[in-house]
Amino acid sequence: MSSEQDPIDVILEQWRRERPDLDLSAMGVFSRLAQAARLVESAVEQVFRRHGLRPGEFDVLAALRRSGPPYTLIPSELSDVLMMSRAGMTNRIDRLEAAGLVERSLDPADRRSFRVALTQEGREVIDATLTEHAANLARLAARLTEQEAATLDTVLRGMLAR
Repeated sequence: MSSEQDPIDVILEQWRRERPDLDLSAMGVFSRLAQAARLVESAVEQVFRRHGLRPGEFDVLAALRRSGPPYTLIPSELSDVLMMSRAGMTNRIDRLEAAGLVERSLDPADRRSFRVALTQEGREVIDATLTEHAANLARLAARLTEQEAATLDTVLRGMLAR
């Protein structure tokens, strides 16, 4: 392996030798994308763990925090924002409520429903976690030049939009 080759290049060379009939041009891109996603996921989960959160719990607290004062949403709004099932949302809310990070109250506009609000402790936890999370992602992104980061963002946005 030369200094410019990485393990994925070696794998691709082996496949090209064994299966020259296949177009493997996308394999390198998506293998590296998957490897980068694992790197980021691991670093992100370490931050969340330090703050006593699972990724899904972080997502709920973050959605409530960025909704602005009074940091309150109904469960269906949370489900929509986080693109997940109502049942999955109920489980997350239950865990966060048990931890004292959110509280439920009846929705005054619809007594059949309830609202989920950040507690003061929940706001402190999400603010501290987000501060460390943003610094962590900035540290990871620092491996790229500003132009590389902008290009990667544009390319991924286009891929996901199609």
